[in-house]
Amino acid sequence: MRRAEPPAEKLVLKPGNMLYPVPAVLVTCRRGAEDNILTISWTGTVCTNPPMLSISVRPERHSYPMLRETGVFAVNLPTRALARAVDFCGVTSGRDIDKFETLRLTKVPASAIDAPLVRECPVSIECRVRQVIELGSHHLFLASVEAVDVDRSLMDAKGKLRLEHADLLCYNHGSYCVASRPFGKFGFSVEKKKAKRPARNRTR
Repeated sequence: MRRAEPPAEKLVLKPGNMLYPVPAVLVTCRRGAEDNILTISWTGTVCTNPPMLSISVRPERHSYPMLRETGVFAVNLPTRALARAVDFCGVTSGRDIDKFETLRLTKVPASAIDAPLVRECPVSIECRVRQVIELGSHHLFLASVEAVDVDRSLMDAKGKLRLEHADLLCYNHGSYCVASRPFGKFGFSVEKKKAKRPARNRTR
């Protein structure tokens, strides 16, 4: 069967990972007395009930055996102010330096797992590995969410989490970007407009 020709304004590229933008997160882990931070952009939600997420990690990375042996990690969501730290943790290895100390990031204890959280990140997601799928260049860690730690400043008066105020970081094909410019809420495309009330006659 002959393949259809693409539209003239489209260019067909070779197969590759072109799903952007993606989160840029700091994953923290611990093995014994060693704590480490690695930058991950291949991460995502995989299930609502039970709450689960995934991270993809190359086996040659320093943190890989730590993740595999301990089975726990935390996903810390960084802000624009942490862009340098995010980049640094992605291009340096914990084999050579203590990233917490070098970047002057603050360790705080997790509530449900034995791994440090990054205090400077407004959201930290505590995870427990349920399955590792060896895909090829990367291994996929499927993990359950054991707890979520959020800054009180992101909660409004009604107890709603306002992540749009967090100035969270994302990664877009080689560039870091900010992901907090909301222009419509979930369901706005089918939302019925409220009828305008007629103006009251104030004359007497």
